[in-house]
Amino acid sequence: MIIRISGEGQYEVDDETLTQLNELDAAVEASLDADEAEFAAALLALLTLVRDSGTHVADEALVESDVILPASDATAADVRAMLRDDGLIPG
Repeated sequence: MIIRISGEGQYEVDDETLTQLNELDAAVEASLDADEAEFAAALLALLTLVRDSGTHVADEALVESDVILPASDATAADVRAMLRDDGLIPG
């Protein structure tokens, strides 16, 4: 799966990481109504897992993203606007 982090680039993430990503995605969604610090921590955990377990796709490579995640400085309102029925990450 190719995941784009807005303003940062793309990462290729294997299927084994998707379970963890979906758990963190649920935590981000749950934190939308919490305080700002909890939301920021949940979003950072999600983005960190993508960065740490994914392989960075070269900037010059033309690869369509399967998922687009918000930047690390996104607000809860930004994330709400990006949510689908199954969160930020399908599955």
